[in-house]
Amino acid sequence: MPWADAYTATKGAVVALTRSWATDYSRYGIRVNCVCPGATDTGMMAGILDEFDEHHRMATPQQRFATRAEIAAVIAFAVSPSATYLSGAIIPVDGGATANTAGLPFPARRPRANP
Repeated sequence: MPWADAYTATKGAVVALTRSWATDYSRYGIRVNCVCPGATDTGMMAGILDEFDEHHRMATPQQRFATRAEIAAVIAFAVSPSATYLSGAIIPVDGGATANTAGLPFPARRPRANP
């Protein structure tokens, strides 16, 4: 994500910690997983989405944004008795954006300033 170094780094740290903690704490019966939601219809996204036209807003394979309920359903499964062998998983819930290497579009390149 351009110009979001700290945000991107913290997301990577959560993934690394998930894998590490899943290994470290499994002996105690503790499972650790990470849900990585894609573009979701929330207040946080409202201002960001206004910057992109309708074509770019639908750049995910499912051509829509997730609802909060859809993200919550995946989390509910991950903590349920049905997922007792799920640990160390990094679960993208992004409408296929990760598989498609899509997501929010990159901003247009700016001409390089002359030194």
